[in-house]
Amino acid sequence: MSTTATTRITEPGPVIEAVAVTKRYGDKVAVDGLSFAVGKGSVLAVLGPNGAGKTTTIKLLTTLLALDGGRASVAGHDVSREPDAVRRNIGLAGQSAAVDEKLTVRQNLDLFGRLYHLPGPARRARVDELIDRFGMREYANRLAETLSGGERRRLDLVAALIADPPAVFLDEPTTGLDPRGRLAIWDEIRAMRDAGTAVVLTTQYLEEADQLADHILIIDRGAIVASGSSTELKARLQRDVLEITVADPGSTEAAMEALAPGTALATDERTIHLSVAAAGDSLAALRRVDEAGVELADFQLRRPTLDDVFIEITGEPVSAAANDDEVTA
Repeated sequence: MSTTATTRITEPGPVIEAVAVTKRYGDKVAVDGLSFAVGKGSVLAVLGPNGAGKTTTIKLLTTLLALDGGRASVAGHDVSREPDAVRRNIGLAGQSAAVDEKLTVRQNLDLFGRLYHLPGPARRARVDELIDRFGMREYANRLAETLSGGERRRLDLVAALIADPPAVFLDEPTTGLDPRGRLAIWDEIRAMRDAGTAVVLTTQYLEEADQLADHILIIDRGAIVASGSSTELKARLQRDVLEITVADPGSTEAAMEALAPGTALATDERTIHLSVAAAGDSLAALRRVDEAGVELADFQLRRPTLDDVFIEITGEPVSAAANDDEVTA
């Protein structure tokens, strides 16, 4: 790896840009002409069922896979023609923490600094800076194998920042963490954004995208099926959502039949999701369920969420979509 320094973006314009990016595996199109741009100090969230091409997209933009079509650049460097320069200007945290279990937190960060060829004094200063900035001082000298899941994930994210890259790619960074650990990682991502880093985030947690992203892409079968801010995506539904919880999980199917096949979706074994245009439609729906002899435990009428947008576009709740394996090389 060259010792050339990373390129911090100072002029207006995208830090990360993809234009008609495409990836094929034989006859299967894994990524189908994706185009987007991410500016300095902004977060792009990429949502979609597992297998939709989210991880493949990350691999294409970080030079781990070769593009079959289109073009992409990071910090002004072409992904296909200048892969070494791209690698110098990115941080990457994949779905599994890429840390050495037998090294301490400090030693892991120092190792990443060496891989980026940071000079000794600058490297040690950067390690100390990141340990303080991200609240890791109390466990800086502990072996990585002794860390909790949240602490290990934080170490992985901080390691991605060791060379102060203008672009960071995070592939489902909070998967498997408890709520407290997830909130801590959210704080780290906000800190990256506030420091001017361009962030691409894939996630299966729609609340995560709602909280963190300036712009959201929903992809399915490798293609963009919706994009916009969280507010814009919710507004496109132009209707409210009726949630019905049945008392007996065995009556869920009967309730869905009463609501008319194809108009309602079970989001778990007891809860049914139904889009309604007006309050009168909600009353009519509840009357049909009652006439079918289905006992309800609860119901509520609410404004749409990103979960509702996801269901409307992909035809399945994100909990079901997350059961399939991502198609990657």
